[in-house]
Amino acid sequence: MGKGREILCYDYVNHRYAQVRDALTHDALGIFQAATKSAAARAQSVAAALRVDVGGLGVEADIKISVKQVEEHSADPMGVPTTRLELEWESATAPSMFPLMKAELCLYALTATETQLGFQGYYEPPLGPLGKAVNAVVGHRIAEVSVHRFVNDIADYLRRTLPAQTRASSQQ
Repeated sequence: MGKGREILCYDYVNHRYAQVRDALTHDALGIFQAATKSAAARAQSVAAALRVDVGGLGVEADIKISVKQVEEHSADPMGVPTTRLELEWESATAPSMFPLMKAELCLYALTATETQLGFQGYYEPPLGPLGKAVNAVVGHRIAEVSVHRFVNDIADYLRRTLPAQTRASSQQ
């Protein structure tokens, strides 16, 4: 993973790993868009992909996300299957004003019926020394909150839209 300021966060989805993996490997971009747009609609705001409130001031940006690579591992040394989606995103309208984010969204099977979404990303503030100064004061907080909201929106969307598990299917 790249250098820069690191952001880590995670959330849980109360569905089987295979369901979450299949949904995200089949249409990650569609899920990201639907999750963030539906969250924006629920918040009664314009459909923005990333939104955060800082001191009562709303900051939002439409972003362009790309999935660079998907890696599936049947089991790590602890016997847990994982899937990693390598992501990059930047502002869709003003890429020179916002940082380029390079990240991994990792899916882990926690139990037979629960999956963890783990996010690890890095970004460099834009605008050289001025951007680094703004980032030191408030920019890193905006980036952290927007990434946490992004991951929470995805987890919430998956919890609401994936088919409910039946007792028989959860024992497989």
